[in-house]
Amino acid sequence: MIKVLVVDDHAVVRAGFRMILEAQDDITVVGEAGGGEQALSLARELRPEVVLMDIHMPEPNGIAATAAITAELPGVRVLALSTFDLDEYVVEALRAGASGFLPKDVSPEELVEGLRVVHRGESAVAPRLLTRLIGTFVRTARSGQVATPPDLAGLTDREREVLVLIARGLSNAEISQEMRVAPSTVKNHVTGLFAKIGARDRAQAVIVAYEAGLVLPGSSH
Repeated sequence: MIKVLVVDDHAVVRAGFRMILEAQDDITVVGEAGGGEQALSLARELRPEVVLMDIHMPEPNGIAATAAITAELPGVRVLALSTFDLDEYVVEALRAGASGFLPKDVSPEELVEGLRVVHRGESAVAPRLLTRLIGTFVRTARSGQVATPPDLAGLTDREREVLVLIARGLSNAEISQEMRVAPSTVKNHVTGLFAKIGARDRAQAVIVAYEAGLVLPGSSH
């Protein structure tokens, strides 16, 4: 069973998510939180595998709660939810450690599948949508200051190439075809790449690629 903590400041929304999730044979909701502080407290106590996190809440908001949970409990993955799918707060949530995000108006089937994807250790953000989001927001923080570019000197040429292809939205299978190498080779490159740049998943890897200038906003190359 996938243990889930549902976090939203509206009780009716939490009840709706609980109803959807507990209709699944492989998911159980272990708790509900109405705010960031309660979310962290319950995450410590209940040790859910996935936290379904509304990022738009009164202080501390979902971004701050995500950062606290992923820093203190690295085994807990966070799937952020936003009212808007093109929202600068989504990128901030990914920077804070969320494994992906979904808009709140997704279908029940998409919500459940997204949660399962995050539980598997993957990003629940559609690659092309993620690329569009990052291209819009990641180069400039809300304050207008450009983020400090990460150091990619330790990457091999192959790992750098894989990072660029991930940032362009390609899956491992598509990268395998693009580079003309075996899928297992791509998987090895991705594993080594993530370890070197400190990325938990593809979402954070895309952020690194944009902040390092390997891929430019609005560019497909």
